[in-house]
Amino acid sequence: MRRRPEPTARSRHTPAGHESFSALEKDCRLNHNLRLTGSAKGAPEHRHPEGAGVMKRFTRRYGLWVRLRTLLMCMIGLYIAIPVVIKVCPAIQAKLVFLNFMRSPLKNPKDHGLNHTCNFYLQPEEGVTIGVWHTLPTALWKDAQGKDQPWYEETLAQNYPVILYLHGNSGTRGVDHRVEMYKVLSSIGFHVVTFDYRGWADSTGTASEGAMTFDSLHLFDWIKARSGDNPVYVWGHSLGTGVATNVVRRLCERETPPDALILESPFTNVRDEARSHPYSVLYRYLPGFEWFFLDSITASGIKFESDNNVNYISCPLLILHAEDDPVIPFELGRKLYNIAAPSKSLRDYKVQFVPFHKDLGYQHRFIYRSPELPNILRDFLSTTDQQGK
Repeated sequence: MRRRPEPTARSRHTPAGHESFSALEKDCRLNHNLRLTGSAKGAPEHRHPEGAGVMKRFTRRYGLWVRLRTLLMCMIGLYIAIPVVIKVCPAIQAKLVFLNFMRSPLKNPKDHGLNHTCNFYLQPEEGVTIGVWHTLPTALWKDAQGKDQPWYEETLAQNYPVILYLHGNSGTRGVDHRVEMYKVLSSIGFHVVTFDYRGWADSTGTASEGAMTFDSLHLFDWIKARSGDNPVYVWGHSLGTGVATNVVRRLCERETPPDALILESPFTNVRDEARSHPYSVLYRYLPGFEWFFLDSITASGIKFESDNNVNYISCPLLILHAEDDPVIPFELGRKLYNIAAPSKSLRDYKVQFVPFHKDLGYQHRFIYRSPELPNILRDFLSTTDQQGK
């Protein structure tokens, strides 16, 4: 008899019914290996859709992280660079205080809604020209149509008081909120003479605290030479309050004071203002803030020390400030009043502080909207005129 072959170990332990399954398993493994080999040779790979989505999300998130990290590094670099640049570049320090970037001609006040205003230019010193606007009292607007500068100058001697208006930093004499204030003052019965300091708008020259004060003194003298016995008041707004106290201190020292000084949204000095300004919030609590910023600004000759100037001013003083002022905190206006009120130089003159409640929303630029402003001015100035007599 022929002997049957000896069964292998696997066949001995594998039931007959499972032989076909084992063969199928071998075929699956072979096909899987072939697919892997085909993928390695460039054959199209069939990935699971869910795995591909995970890879795409990971790639997007990684790319976003790289961009955010780059942006963060740039911001940190800029944050560190700003104090250094300010410290070593006085010109940048001045620009940050004055913000006099807008340089444009303002030859036609009618473009700003002022149909009884004359534009002209003065030379406070050789090589420097400043642009000036003269707005008449509203009662004279009909007579002003078609008139030239000499006619406007002659009206200064008529029986109307004059305000020399000194505006704040940034913009020009034609900025909307300033124009609206001219209109309010004109409607009350004032001449309003305003101008752009050298280095602003269409005024030539380079801006500095000393130059701003010099130009303002020149214009005050120009007004006094033409206004006869009419009262002349100095009005400053924001940074213009620092200029105004500089000017009035010098006028008082030479014994030619104005009839009153009006400060709208004032501060005590440039260090206090810079320390409390919203732009400084990122740095003010860090070590070295005063050395990098405040010392640098004052070392370049920018001080605007109104808190010191009021000790040398001898004329009536009115301070207007809104409680919700976000640029110059209300507390600085109150602090300046508290310094001025007991000052020996002001003891014979009226010193008044008028706050505007925060619910009114006048902030830094909109006190002109107050319906009470005309009465406030009339009451204050009528008292001061009687004191002068």
